[in-house]
Amino acid sequence: MSYSCPLNFIKVDSNASRLSSFIVASLVIIYLLTSIEYILFFLVLDFSLKLFIDKKYAPIFVFALFLRKAFKMQEKFTDGGAKRLAGFFGLFFVSLLLIIHFLQLGSLSLLVAALFLSCSLLDVFLNFCLGCQIYYLVKKIYPSFMS
Repeated sequence: MSYSCPLNFIKVDSNASRLSSFIVASLVIIYLLTSIEYILFFLVLDFSLKLFIDKKYAPIFVFALFLRKAFKMQEKFTDGGAKRLAGFFGLFFVSLLLIIHFLQLGSLSLLVAALFLSCSLLDVFLNFCLGCQIYYLVKKIYPSFMS
């Protein structure tokens, strides 16, 4: 199955998604430097809005669209189901970071953040979405996954 095949027939703008990943990664780095837990609360809220309500209400998505237009980047569409699963992974990692923050487990926080940042920055700089790759693999095994 080709990765350009629309597996759930919903397309999303890959460039806006990559800009969102960059903003999220930047905020996680700022959190690591400052330990301000409100950054993580904001990220949980943003991911929740994107995944469970409507992405047009998510501030990072709105800002990413603004940046895409400001930099005159073309729309580049990809499968929405894959990006949605990647969003669930992002919500999981940010929620885990928030829990770890309140448990005051600094070393574990660095490990989780490093893993999350690796995934985010792979998408930003190399256009390689690990969550998307997992999605394509699972879709081959379970075709009705996230349908």
